[in-house]
Amino acid sequence: MRTGKLITPLFPLALFSFLVFCSSKKQGGESELLEGVIEQLNIHHYQPLKLNDELSAKIYDNFLDKLDNERRFFTQQDMRKLEKYRNQLDDQIKKGSYEFMDTAWSIFSRRMNQAEGLYTELLRKPFSFNNTETWNYDSEHPKYAKDDKEFQENWRKALKYNILERSYRKSEQQKEALLRKDTTVKALPADSIESRARAEVLKTNNDWFKRLRRMNRKDKISFYINSITEIYDPHTNFFPPADKQNFDIGMSGKLEGIGATLVERDGYIKVERIVPGSASYRQGDLKAGDLIIKVGQAAGDPVDVVGMDIDDAIQLIRGKKGTEVRLTVKKPDGSIKVIPIVRDVVIIEEGFAKSALTEFGGRTFGVINLPSFYADFNERGGRSSAEDVRRELFKLRDAGVQGIVLDLRNNGGGSLRDAVEMAGLFFKAGPVVQVRNRQGDVEVLSDYDEQVVWDGPLVILTNAFSASASEILAAAMQDYQRAIIIGSKSTFGKGTVQTFYNLGAGNVFDSRQNAGMGSIKVTVQKFYRINGGTTQLVGVTPDVIIPDAYDFMEMGEKEQKYAMQFDKIKPAGYQAFSYANRGSLITSAQARVAASPHYKLVQEYASVLDQRRKLTEYPLSMNAYAELESKRIIENKRYSDTSYKSTLGDIKPLQADMDAVKQDEGKSAQRRDWMKPYKRDAMMEQAILLLNDWK
Repeated sequence: MRTGKLITPLFPLALFSFLVFCSSKKQGGESELLEGVIEQLNIHHYQPLKLNDELSAKIYDNFLDKLDNERRFFTQQDMRKLEKYRNQLDDQIKKGSYEFMDTAWSIFSRRMNQAEGLYTELLRKPFSFNNTETWNYDSEHPKYAKDDKEFQENWRKALKYNILERSYRKSEQQKEALLRKDTTVKALPADSIESRARAEVLKTNNDWFKRLRRMNRKDKISFYINSITEIYDPHTNFFPPADKQNFDIGMSGKLEGIGATLVERDGYIKVERIVPGSASYRQGDLKAGDLIIKVGQAAGDPVDVVGMDIDDAIQLIRGKKGTEVRLTVKKPDGSIKVIPIVRDVVIIEEGFAKSALTEFGGRTFGVINLPSFYADFNERGGRSSAEDVRRELFKLRDAGVQGIVLDLRNNGGGSLRDAVEMAGLFFKAGPVVQVRNRQGDVEVLSDYDEQVVWDGPLVILTNAFSASASEILAAAMQDYQRAIIIGSKSTFGKGTVQTFYNLGAGNVFDSRQNAGMGSIKVTVQKFYRINGGTTQLVGVTPDVIIPDAYDFMEMGEKEQKYAMQFDKIKPAGYQAFSYANRGSLITSAQARVAASPHYKLVQEYASVLDQRRKLTEYPLSMNAYAELESKRIIENKRYSDTSYKSTLGDIKPLQADMDAVKQDEGKSAQRRDWMKPYKRDAMMEQAILLLNDWK
């Protein structure tokens, strides 16, 4: 099964200040595409690199690491065959040659065929789990098999471990069901359980290999080019035309289409969810669980999409507002139905700012959830995150809240412009962030609007996945001492700015005339806090650090091999706020966290998870595996969230929001459901407790 797709992607971990389009006049093929990518990198990248043997070696390593990151396919023998290309890629790129890519994929495909035949044969017979055999595998530093013999042995042991895992889990589930006296569960002997586990592992591998084989030449070219661009920095990427379209949808939060979440399941395009209020929702015939088997454009001949890649099928289903698409679907009862749907603008509400209320100690507090810094760059007056947060602040202010929590956890960034404007909602005027270009010129981006929408107590929540624009806003609020930041030990650490450049016309990825060769997202600037330090690599350290179960893991920008480095420039001129009790508020919150039984357990659990992560020897006997799992179960039970008991009142929507959708049951449910996780959110509770202290 592939990841579900709303005919929209997740918001990307990227930061935009503007969009620029540079087109090439000549029609381009594969060689011109390589030439165009390198040209744009040389002209625009913040730190351009010389195309030489040193860069060639990095591209070589990066491509092979990405292609076989778990070292399941290539062997050391294969590496010796490919080694001759290590210092040749700069010359090949200059010629527009894909020789290395084609050779590597050829060897990879041969190994895939070998592995497929191997696992198919091995999974025909039962596995025995009675011996003391172990599987040595370092997931963080995997190694290539020495030769064919070790290649086959590695696959055998990996398959055995997969089946052992599933067999044990099925056996335990059966025991629990029988203890509950669940009459719907039939007791199966160990060999039947193992047989079912084998069948599942076979299907999982078949699905995996089917996805790999669906990679066509355009996918391989895109993969190879991104192996080149990522050497410049992790956020410089190549986008074929369809991927650029997906990116724009993610940034704007809207698209023109039917409004359905689709997944690929056993060769079919399956409807997983209908977006409330969308064209499909209003038409009424398309339902979750339907299988789309054909797609037609109005009166045109339908195209069979069974077995088609989900991305290609989505391109057929999407279309301009007002046009008709005719879906031939297979219903769960087996009936076939043709469903005509007139496409419309789909608004992806889940990605927009939203607010809620909670009470504590007889006081009312507001919560704003911001999933990303979205902006519609293609439409004047389009929706923007800064304007939406402004509206939410007005609503919370009218509701009489006495403090606000702005939740930026898992917010991967977006529009730089919106981050600057949003900061200005909380103070009169002043610098927000500094931006430096490749020439070393520094521009101070300031808010000039003296209107303050919220001047009361403000807490901002962050975590390791708060990135880019999230870090700009959190850093500015921290430097001004306008807000108190609560979060895990650091934010993501992305301190760079990207811009899109069009690579011109060509037919590499799309047979339509002038469809374009795609776009390249290039890092063109680096941003710095108003105190002079960049957030690059180091992120933003919260005022109140909350222990996290993954504290021992390297996360964020610093785990990226080719990330840019931390540095400093001169501070901007700014005047911090003076809150008499800010220091005591932070000290009290830190003491509260330190004394919390819940967070003491979290810290212990982080150490346990670190030890598990370092495990490189896995038992392949049922007894040894059961012993290891019993230990894990005891640990998990000890470190489960039983110590956390929320003292917060109910988290509830604003009445004005519910009144606006009271005639739409789907949207009403959406506006209630998003806030449910906050009721079990220990970090949110710490934020409200701090606001309650903030008199």
